[in-house]
Amino acid sequence: MIDVLQDYCQNESWIEISQKNLWNNLQIYRQMIGKKTLLGAVVKGNAYGHGLKEVVGSIYKKVDIFFVVNPIDAFKIRNQEEKNHWKTKRIIVLGVVSGNEAVQCAKNSIEVVVTNESWQWKEFLEPLQKIAVVEGKNFQPLKVHLHVDTGLSREGWTSVTLNENLEFFLDHKDLFYIQGVMSHFANVEDVTAQDYALLQMKNLDEMHQTISQEARLHYPLEKHIAQSAAPFLLKNSCYDMVRVGISLYGFWPSQETKISARVTLSELPTLMPSITWKCTSQMIKIIPAETYVGYGCSFKSDKELRIALFPVGYFDGYPRVMSNQCYVLIHEKRCSVIGRIMMNHIIVDITNAHTSFEPVTAVLLGRDGKENISAELLAKWANTIHYEIVTRIAAKLTKITNCS
Repeated sequence: MIDVLQDYCQNESWIEISQKNLWNNLQIYRQMIGKKTLLGAVVKGNAYGHGLKEVVGSIYKKVDIFFVVNPIDAFKIRNQEEKNHWKTKRIIVLGVVSGNEAVQCAKNSIEVVVTNESWQWKEFLEPLQKIAVVEGKNFQPLKVHLHVDTGLSREGWTSVTLNENLEFFLDHKDLFYIQGVMSHFANVEDVTAQDYALLQMKNLDEMHQTISQEARLHYPLEKHIAQSAAPFLLKNSCYDMVRVGISLYGFWPSQETKISARVTLSELPTLMPSITWKCTSQMIKIIPAETYVGYGCSFKSDKELRIALFPVGYFDGYPRVMSNQCYVLIHEKRCSVIGRIMMNHIIVDITNAHTSFEPVTAVLLGRDGKENISAELLAKWANTIHYEIVTRIAAKLTKITNCS
């Protein structure tokens, strides 16, 4: 059975991850934020489609904190640490956590974000109380970051609900350790003027101060809101830590961010995409002129063509909407994808790139010599954003980490 699985994997497309490029991107942020601000890597969405295990392994020594959305990913990182005998890193769970998961987070020094959903953190009470009794003096309170809504209108306490919710955590200091206060920017990436972001920072400052005063803690509360775009545009927003997401993987958050960074920075840094998506052909053949290709007969050859069938399709995250308008790279040449993109296959015109019937490897995303297919280009073909392109790449695909 194992041999069958290995053979199957060899007949799929695969992902190559550049550790060197990941390090380059992190170094850019380290230089921008300085040594006093903690550098956090957002590895949600299977590390933006790049592979959680592979990315964590590649950057482990280069970051201070990992941010995930669900506690399962946090547990996976803890297991990876144990397996490799790594020193434990801070992990913060940004999403919803159940009562039983909260217990596991407390036991494994995993921090969680609590929002305005009172049912969520009240659900923590009984499980935490039980484990506190069992562990006695060895029990470590669950570290929480209080999520305040400064203008995104998604999760978070507002100034109206702040006091009553804060009281709950202050009443249960034996179970909860208030680590910090956090929020999310709403509009930094989509504009060149940052008036709204400055308003959000003002709101965060005020709510952080209120919580600090009301809580009367003997230690300073952490404060964080900055994501990938913020250090380029709003250095004052970096506070105690930065949550680097899309740019960790080598992508600018948006064109507006890049344009604004040209103004705010003396020199525009070079973010380097770390992902390459490849696939080897399954079959090559010649078709005559006037031949239909693919489902729906959406493409008809106007001359004799050499075509290649590749075992990759929309099941793997290659968007169907790009049919008859995109290309792949073969031997540094652009080769059109013809006919409809299928669930498990694409058909490519390789006439001008490959002259034999031997299998050939195509680059679906990434660089091939002087040619490059960027995630932004794929997003343009698919009428979406580059975030969606990379995060929708199938998690099942084999991922290979390269040091180069």
